[in-house]
Amino acid sequence: MIRYAKPADHAAIDAVLQAAFGRADERSLVGRLRADDDVMFELVAEEAGEVVGHILLSRLWVDRRELYAALAPLAVHPGRQKAGLGSALVRASLETAREFGCHGVLVLGDPAYYGRFGFSANAAREVSAAYRGLAAFQALALEDDAFAGAMSVSYPDAFAGAPAGPL
Repeated sequence: MIRYAKPADHAAIDAVLQAAFGRADERSLVGRLRADDDVMFELVAEEAGEVVGHILLSRLWVDRRELYAALAPLAVHPGRQKAGLGSALVRASLETAREFGCHGVLVLGDPAYYGRFGFSANAAREVSAAYRGLAAFQALALEDDAFAGAMSVSYPDAFAGAPAGPL
């Protein structure tokens, strides 16, 4: 079952993030995004009443009037990886982003993995952002022409301390 995360899930989400990444960087990022009120929404995958996966989208600041989001991080407990939970979380988050009126989503992640959902470095080619030029920096348009033409994007301050690799 995939649902919106609630405050009572935070400890379980922290545990999934730690187990999935083996470091505190992603937990710290999520904590800073929450503290700064920069979270657009969080979803969790739950099995038998236990949180086994998590995805977070945060609002980006762009030089356009439309709403754009950053997808980071995505985590699935190692014991539940390779079972389709990560894919289900990504799909659910993209559908939820559409419902929020989001025009496009940026991600810093594995191109082979995120490419399955339509993300591409080519779509992000005209996006000026801190991660521009990295092979993992990709975009997905949720609305036609969301990434047409040059645009400048600023990430929430919480990303300043985030790792430069895929999240």
